[in-house]
Amino acid sequence: RGSEREEEKMKTGFAGFLILCFSLVANAQEWPRQKPIQFIVGFGPGATTDTVARIAAQKLQEALGQTFVAENRPGAGGNIATQQVKRAAPDGYTILVTSVAYAVNPSLYANAGYDALTDFAPVALGPSTPNIITVNPAVPAKNLAELMELARKQPLSYASSGIGTTTHLSMERLKIAAKVDITHVPYQPAQAVGAAVGGHTQISSTSMPPAVPQVKAGRVRAIAVTSAQRSPALPEVPTVNEQGYSGFDDLTWVGFFAPAGTPPEIVNRLNAELNRAFAAPDVRDKLAALGLESRQNSPADFAAFLRVEVPKWSKAVKDSGAKAD
Repeated sequence: RGSEREEEKMKTGFAGFLILCFSLVANAQEWPRQKPIQFIVGFGPGATTDTVARIAAQKLQEALGQTFVAENRPGAGGNIATQQVKRAAPDGYTILVTSVAYAVNPSLYANAGYDALTDFAPVALGPSTPNIITVNPAVPAKNLAELMELARKQPLSYASSGIGTTTHLSMERLKIAAKVDITHVPYQPAQAVGAAVGGHTQISSTSMPPAVPQVKAGRVRAIAVTSAQRSPALPEVPTVNEQGYSGFDDLTWVGFFAPAGTPPEIVNRLNAELNRAFAAPDVRDKLAALGLESRQNSPADFAAFLRVEVPKWSKAVKDSGAKAD
C-alpha cells in the first residue's frame, strides 16, 4: 500500500506539473492581452531608471495596444522593487526596471534578498550612461589633476547618487588611485547633482542625465566622465583615463528583468519590443540629449553581460569597503 500511495503522489505531482506547463504556454500565447503590464521601477521619480522606464512604457503601450504602468518602488538601493518582482508570478505582467545597482547590491548588502544570476530572467539591457564628475563653479579646479591637488590642500566633499551606486564606487576608485581623501555625502539619485549646484558639496559624482542640463546651463563645471570613451552628450569633457588614470569604464545602466521561470516566448517578445522602442529615432534623440546610449541586445547577451558585471562590482565594493547596512 505504501508503494501505491507513493505512486499516486508521483502521478498527482506529475499531473500538477503538466497543468502548470500548459498554463504557462497558454499565458505566453495570450500575452500581453490578459491585463496591464507593470514596470516596477527600483528608484524614485526623476532618476535615470525612472526616465527610461516611462519612455519604454509609452512606446510599448503604443506598439502592443496594452497598458503599461510604471510604478515606483524606491528604497534599499533598488532592493525593495527587486524583491517584489522576484516574488511575482512569472507570467510577463510584472517586470523589474532597475539600474546597475542590481549587480552591485548582492555584494553591498548583508542580505540583498536575491541572487543576481539565478532569481531573474534577464530581458534586455537598456540605455547606459557614463558617470560624470562635476564641481560647483566656485571651485577653482578646471581638470582632474587640479581637483585632486586641491583635495590634498583642503577638505572637500562630494555628493553621489547613494551608497554603493556606481557613482559612489567610481569616485572611491578614483580616490584610491589618486591617494586623496574626499568626504562622501550620499543623496537620492535625482538630487545628487543639486548638491554641487547649491554649494552643499564642492563636487558631485552622478550619472549623466541629471547632470547634462546643469552643465549646459553653467550651474556646474564638468571635470571628467568615467567611461572608456567620451560621451556624445558632452564631447568636450575628457575621460578619467585621459587625465592620467587607467582602467575606468564605469557605467550606469538600466536593465529589464522578469521573474525566473517566465516563458522564453514572453521574454523574447518583450526583448524585441524594447529593442525596437530604444531604436526609434525620437527615443534615440531623447536619450542622447540626456547622455544615454542604447545598443541592440538579446536576453542571452544581457545574461553574458551580467556574468561580467556582477563580479566586477563585487571587487569594487570590497576594495572600497562600502557597506549599505
